[in-house]
Amino acid sequence: MITRRQFGSGVAATGAMGLFGARASIAAEPPPETKTIRLVQIPGICIAPQYVAEELLRSEGFTEIQYTRKEGAAWLYKSLASGEADVNVAFVAPFLIQVDTGAPVVLLAGIHVGCYELFGTERVRAIRDLKGKSVAIPELGSAHHVFLSSIAAHVGLDPGRDIHWVIAPPAEAKRLLAERKVDAYLGFPPDPQELRAKKIGHVVLNSAVDRPWSQYFCCFAAGSRDFVQKNPVATKRALRALIKAANLCALEPARAARLLVDRGFTPSYEYALQTMKELPYDKWRQYDPEDSVRFHALRLHEAGMVKSSPKKLIAQGTDWRFLNELKKELKG
Repeated sequence: MITRRQFGSGVAATGAMGLFGARASIAAEPPPETKTIRLVQIPGICIAPQYVAEELLRSEGFTEIQYTRKEGAAWLYKSLASGEADVNVAFVAPFLIQVDTGAPVVLLAGIHVGCYELFGTERVRAIRDLKGKSVAIPELGSAHHVFLSSIAAHVGLDPGRDIHWVIAPPAEAKRLLAERKVDAYLGFPPDPQELRAKKIGHVVLNSAVDRPWSQYFCCFAAGSRDFVQKNPVATKRALRALIKAANLCALEPARAARLLVDRGFTPSYEYALQTMKELPYDKWRQYDPEDSVRFHALRLHEAGMVKSSPKKLIAQGTDWRFLNELKKELKG
């Protein structure tokens, strides 16, 4: 078992070996404008860097790190606009819908590629087979609903008319799929790992490996516009911690998985370790976040979920200056 102190020491040691770099840059920077940072906790663990980052955030000068959790899948996206959270890592598409409505949300960097997997019964072998079928989602407007709608629209389906959406929390959705009471379920870690282990359904689409979805960031770090404008140093330091945490998930998956379990973010070490090994957490430098925003914005437009052009969404809802600085400072 790895304690928080041991984990923090391991992170420091790893940084000292040059894997994360920029130690001199951190020392030369002014301290963060605020020592408190508020993040969001969700049931899934694909955004593991947000949880792994706690000790790294402390090394960046934050002394009070809060993880807030509320019921409802859509709340985590509203938390930035409402001022209940400062920084959040989550699926990009609902963020873009928020920006489209004028919400004060700013995308800062892509964190990882792929996480969602679509599982189906024998009645669903391809995305087009969803026409006339039932699909379980936590709620309308959730990331599950938005992403699968954009996937369906991309192959010519009308997600509002062609798919029967069944509202069910993840645990119930997995049971309904096992009992063949729904035809498909789009899940993110640790749900896909559990479904494969229990041999429930089969994978129709894996966004981490299937094109075109695997070629673009799915989950982004975003901030409250008010927080970013008032606290640029704190924003950069927080983003650096998240990027280092993503690196750690890729380089030391066992350490990251153990931390997730020990801190109560997920009960299964096996599923957590599979997630750390399966998701490409080391692509934050290689992939272009703006290109990913443009891609997802076009898919959302096809699904009728945004009205603004990709150019407008990028202009109103992104700020890459911190990422560009960190790309120069952090060693490859």
